[in-house]
Amino acid sequence: MAQTLNIDRWNLECEFNNMDHRTDLNGADRLIVRRGQPFTISLYLRSGSYQPGVSALDCVAETGPQPSEQYGTRASFGLSANIDTSCWSAAVFSPSGDMVALSVCSAPDAPIGRYTLTLGQSGRIEFILLFNPWCPADVVYMDNEQNLAEYVLSQDGIIFRGHYKHPIPTPWNFGQFERGILDICLKILDMNPKCLKNPGKDCAGRKNPIYVSRVLSAMVNCNDDKGVLLGRWTDGYEGGVNPLIWKGSVEILHNWEKQACEPVRYGQCWVFAAVGCSGKMAQSRAWWQTLGTNKSTQTFLLLLYCVHQRDLCTSSVSRALGIPCRVITNYLSAHDTNSNLVIERHINENGDLIQSREMIWNYHCWVESWMTRPDLKPEFDGWQASDPTPQEKSERVYCCGPVPLRAIKQGELSFKYDAPFVFAEVNADVVTFMKKKDGSTSNVTTTSVVGQKISTKKVGSDDREDITHLYKHPEGSDEEREAFKRAEHQNKLLHQQENHGLHLAIKLSSDMRKGCDFDVVAVVTNNTQSEKKCRLVFGSCALSYNGFLGGNCGFKDLLNVELSPGAERRVPLRLNYSKYGSQLTDDNLIRLAALLFDYTTDEATLAARNIVLENPQIKVRILGEPKENRKLAAEISLKNPLPEPLENCCFSIEGANLTGGHSISERLACSVGPGEEAKAKVYFTPTRTGLRKLVVDFNSNTLCNIKGYRNVIIGK
Repeated sequence: MAQTLNIDRWNLECEFNNMDHRTDLNGADRLIVRRGQPFTISLYLRSGSYQPGVSALDCVAETGPQPSEQYGTRASFGLSANIDTSCWSAAVFSPSGDMVALSVCSAPDAPIGRYTLTLGQSGRIEFILLFNPWCPADVVYMDNEQNLAEYVLSQDGIIFRGHYKHPIPTPWNFGQFERGILDICLKILDMNPKCLKNPGKDCAGRKNPIYVSRVLSAMVNCNDDKGVLLGRWTDGYEGGVNPLIWKGSVEILHNWEKQACEPVRYGQCWVFAAVGCSGKMAQSRAWWQTLGTNKSTQTFLLLLYCVHQRDLCTSSVSRALGIPCRVITNYLSAHDTNSNLVIERHINENGDLIQSREMIWNYHCWVESWMTRPDLKPEFDGWQASDPTPQEKSERVYCCGPVPLRAIKQGELSFKYDAPFVFAEVNADVVTFMKKKDGSTSNVTTTSVVGQKISTKKVGSDDREDITHLYKHPEGSDEEREAFKRAEHQNKLLHQQENHGLHLAIKLSSDMRKGCDFDVVAVVTNNTQSEKKCRLVFGSCALSYNGFLGGNCGFKDLLNVELSPGAERRVPLRLNYSKYGSQLTDDNLIRLAALLFDYTTDEATLAARNIVLENPQIKVRILGEPKENRKLAAEISLKNPLPEPLENCCFSIEGANLTGGHSISERLACSVGPGEEAKAKVYFTPTRTGLRKLVVDFNSNTLCNIKGYRNVIIGK
């Protein structure tokens, strides 16, 4: 007759188990394990001893408020001779005696979350179960240790911003293992509307990373729920924080919890993506009133077509839960609102842009998660794109994805989820029409290519990896044409014919630093056999990364540009800091556009490009030998590049396992003159060994949100 083990007490062996399950960075004060992998509990018996084949122990594992075996949130199992990693199981791996080494294994498809494990009549333990990308039977399995170290365990990373011709690396502290972050991530799942409506069904759905990814995509923004971040893409961040100030996800997540799950103000696309890995965009016409009453200036600036970006929060949450993920930047990212895979721009005969919700953003960030897709063919396993920035609704909720990258590349737009929207972000055709007074329309010759230099951080380094080939075939290739046919979009490339008449381009100076004066040049070439007489409008204005236009930075209108056959005319435009400095936003972006009217043919040609002005470099020097739990100093310096003094200067630092989960700041007591160096020492104490990234930020009255970082190896 079987004899039930009479348990007196137990030891969860948290230090050993968490190390074995690669959750030790969360601490050793509680049990955190990954599904499909055994963990060991030491049981101390009140009476009797364990006897193989005789002793018995009934085990019940439960998660969620309404555990049910039908939904997979409750599992009952007893002692077996050996562990079965395909289901919930338990076995004893110790000799007879009053101490029992009990090995327990969860099913590789068990729902993630908080669990209670009942052992017979006298034992009840609690633990947290996560996805397991090291387990071959888990759908998030990734068979590459270097990739796992980067996409699951790494607590910091690089987000690429700027412009496709000048990508700017921005450091970010994901901090998924910082104290309290895992609990906040689980709370995000618990606060989603599906859980509040039907918690039993929602907890059952947490076995599936597809379901969890969609929940995170919706919950990182707050458009439909008590999500983490409120988005804002216009000037004015009253009652909140300029998104450029954030250095990591930790402070954002802590603030959300402290505010009783009220959204943190504010986020933009790279912040959404980082917090999720980490409001509906509000548009404003206020910029128009800043341009003055000069008609030609207004007409021209309307042509400075908008661009946009969004997403960082999702990476932190996904990595904390065990889903491999990375943040992606898509330069020249399209926002297609009517699902026709074409971004249509209309101007009138004066060059005025007829406003539309369809836009091309300078860059846009989203998240890729690694998983198999049992709902699709095996060839669509691997990286899946999800976008937590609120743009369009998916199944009546502001979320997007996950959709396989392979489906996007092949033009398989019927696959779940939201394939047409993501396909358009990287592949949409761009067409510009001029609407004439008689009601007819004509094409305006321009070159606009969507989806450039799709970028992510390279594994094992801070370099940029170009992954454009994972999303699309080379522009103009037979494969790209086939993908568009499959996507029922056959007009790609029809409007990209080379202009063999007048050619217009914008050339840049080699040295374009914030604070300097420099030239940009419009180059007009006559490729015809006849004389040409044209009008050239060439100007510039400040630009936010999301496409909102600021004030005029320089303007020129030449009514008579004459070109003989084969001739070239170069027209410089001087950009002076005295003029652009007060107009520039924190994004350091200036939009350049040249519009050429051919008086002979009445045709118009548009050339446009964005430039990013370089910020000064922050230098970081670590003083002392970096060791665990030893106080260190970071000597930080920055040279003032502006022809004016910097006031209210402040350096701040943050880093996973370096600064205790919060920022540390040091203000300078005096101003910093032109060409002088701002310098400060900031002290911090590392709490973990290994390679860590110290993220640095500099702010002043006129030079703001300058980012830098230093990799530091912390010894024992």
